[in-house]
Amino acid sequence: MGKHRSHSPSAFMRKPSETTRLIITTIIGIVAGFFIGNSFHTVSITKVLLPSGIISFIEDRNTGQATEAMLNHVFSSQKNQSSHHSNEVSAEDLKIFVPTNPKGAERLPPGIVAAESDLYPRRLWGDPSEDLPSKPRYLVTFTVGYGQKANIDAAVKKFSENFTILLFHYDGRVSEWDDLEWSKRAIHVSVRKQAKWWYAKRFLHPDIVAPYDYIFIWDEDLGVEHFNAEEYIKLVKKHGLEISQPGLEPNRGLTWQMTKRRGDREVHKVTEERPGWCSDPHLPPCAAFVEIMATVFSRDAWRCVWHMLQNDLVHGWGLDFALRKCVEPAHEKIGVVDAQWIVHQVVPSLGNQGQAENGKAPWEGVRERCRREWGIFQNRMTEAEKAYYKAKGISVPNKA
Repeated sequence: MGKHRSHSPSAFMRKPSETTRLIITTIIGIVAGFFIGNSFHTVSITKVLLPSGIISFIEDRNTGQATEAMLNHVFSSQKNQSSHHSNEVSAEDLKIFVPTNPKGAERLPPGIVAAESDLYPRRLWGDPSEDLPSKPRYLVTFTVGYGQKANIDAAVKKFSENFTILLFHYDGRVSEWDDLEWSKRAIHVSVRKQAKWWYAKRFLHPDIVAPYDYIFIWDEDLGVEHFNAEEYIKLVKKHGLEISQPGLEPNRGLTWQMTKRRGDREVHKVTEERPGWCSDPHLPPCAAFVEIMATVFSRDAWRCVWHMLQNDLVHGWGLDFALRKCVEPAHEKIGVVDAQWIVHQVVPSLGNQGQAENGKAPWEGVRERCRREWGIFQNRMTEAEKAYYKAKGISVPNKA
């Protein structure tokens, strides 16, 4: 017969005692860890999820209900004690809405909103922060056809590397400019048979050209032999001009006395016109007036003028008389720079982009459209002002 091995009572109790100690140690460790973690006030702990293996172990070796009751008591007590340290964050609290963000971007955190852009070309490789060793401070645009290529080439060379060059092509012949070195760095926009102010309204939004201190919006038929862009900028700043143009050579393409170059000064802001043309010496065409062939705008002035451009009025006629509405006092901040002057060559190249109708040449139809747009623009401005004053309860005399 085999022998029975005797066992002492302590031997039978060893395993349960170790189990109990393990359970107690685990619980104490969890509670202690919770108290330590709760001392970091950046996190609000509302519920502790224990690994399923530990929960199973506790339920197997103890009663699951008793363990759950104990943990609930400990955690609810701690939650009550620490409620003054941190608040629960709900899903509603985490929703972002910033009414001061640009329209449509209210649900974005302000730090990620890029409300403005630029016309700086960037690389397709490398570190974005290294794309632009320098950023041009000024923008010059020309509305061009291939027939004026030589003239534009001469004009662009009067603008330093401080300028971004942007060409609007109304004849679609973009690739034929590639032999010019500067053209490879320029920005080209091609839409056939469109006018300067059509391009300006669509491609020169104030939030796109915001990086530029001054925006030159020029025609293609300008002689620039006596013009230097950097010197022009210096004079504009010196005399506080927000809207300006170079003086025009007196003997070529001159319509208004205001834009005629004066040989005895750097800048002029007022002039004398034909009798009866100026009811007020501070109003156009005797002051607060430049033409639209070679206009230069400050960033702030352009933001206002852009909003005044009408989508369907593409030639800009009448705009020159309304520019004064965008600066104050206009007779001080609009002027002609005499020391840097140009020649208006009066080349009707854009007129030839029109269409012959009813026995009229293409340019005749374009000119008729220009005159019609001038009347439409004047009427819209008048009606808009009347509506504004009426809404304010202000009675304005017809003469005003």
